[in-house]
Amino acid sequence: MPRDYQSQSPTAFQRRPHLTKDDAWIRAFLKVAQVGHIATSADGQPFLNPSTFWYDEEHHQIVFHSNVAGRVRSNIETNPKVSMEASELGRLLPSNVALEFSLQFRSVVVFGTAHIVSDAEEAKRLLYGLISKYFPAMNAGREYREITDKELRATSVYAIQIEEWSGKENWEQRADQSDEWPPLDEKWFE
Repeated sequence: MPRDYQSQSPTAFQRRPHLTKDDAWIRAFLKVAQVGHIATSADGQPFLNPSTFWYDEEHHQIVFHSNVAGRVRSNIETNPKVSMEASELGRLLPSNVALEFSLQFRSVVVFGTAHIVSDAEEAKRLLYGLISKYFPAMNAGREYREITDKELRATSVYAIQIEEWSGKENWEQRADQSDEWPPLDEKWFE
């Protein structure tokens, strides 16, 4: 019988607790993960958007941006409860049992409340932090023009205050196999 999750924390009852990672691992992963998928909702309809993001460790928040007008901003203004997922995928893992086929992965899921950053100086600080994550050797005013007020007015900068998070890693070299079926040929593991 399925477990009732309705009144539980979003990170309660991990199905495979041995894959769960600690806070230090999650912080390190968020610093290097390339793409986050931001989940918002409106009128019971979920939406998922890929985005670059920055983990602002000092303020324990996820920073991302979008156009000043659009579904992401509208959804957050209506319902600021969001989640974000970032992952790294490895090899596909075959098995001789249908339900044991697997995939190497590392992932983090963040749950929190998003807000639109309205203070111009704070928005610039967050955008520069975001740029620095992906282009750490480049500097505003030297390698690229600083953010203009006009550009800032055309951008929505968001901060997700992290309330909970979970990290998982399944980087096994092989999926579980059964001794009740002939073993797979080694060619499947290359």
